[in-house]
Amino acid sequence: MHDIEIRQEVIDRVMARRGKLHLFESLTPARTALVVIDMQNTFLRPGAPVEVPKGREIVPNINRLSARLRGLGVQVIWVTHANSSPGGMSDWSGFFDNFVADEVRAKTIAGLEPGAEGQKIWPELEVAPTDAQIFKNRYSALISGASSLERQLRSQGIDTILIAGTKTNVCCESTARDAMMLDFKTVMLSDCCAALSDDEHRATLETFIQQFGDVMTADEALAALGG
Repeated sequence: MHDIEIRQEVIDRVMARRGKLHLFESLTPARTALVVIDMQNTFLRPGAPVEVPKGREIVPNINRLSARLRGLGVQVIWVTHANSSPGGMSDWSGFFDNFVADEVRAKTIAGLEPGAEGQKIWPELEVAPTDAQIFKNRYSALISGASSLERQLRSQGIDTILIAGTKTNVCCESTARDAMMLDFKTVMLSDCCAALSDDEHRATLETFIQQFGDVMTADEALAALGG
């Protein structure tokens, strides 16, 4: 896991602006969802083209947290990335054609096909029958047309989202920012998210706590939920 803390200068800035570090002192379980982003084989398998090694290190925390949250009545939602390739063309060519090297492009696209081995949830994660599973086809699960996540949340009366998964600074951050701008109370879980480096992880958390939402550990979130 990332062994980092938000810098004191950032904490001081937050305190000066709003008078408290944490936005949400208490959360309502029935209106809260744990949204776990991209904890799938493509990103966690050793040697995968887009491997995030620290993603494997947060698996125990996510398993422990999700089990506790289910007991409190919190909805757990697993969001995995999937891109289809109709006619041999990826449905996100703007990404794959420009950001993925030629030598790994075909392998990466194949690994993210819906139902492909790389697109499946990492086997060490404990998924319960009551959990929801959703595909997304962009970094953010909440950008228009990317997934059914917003519809699912609204239909269940959920107004609070806890974000876990990988990468902290890409899909987790993109989804979390959009959640705030759609008026969801949003918390990034510092010990349940993983990036490629400590610096990238900390940069996201420091930006997020200043402008977009809250940052908590799993235990802090449980305490806010009364667990």
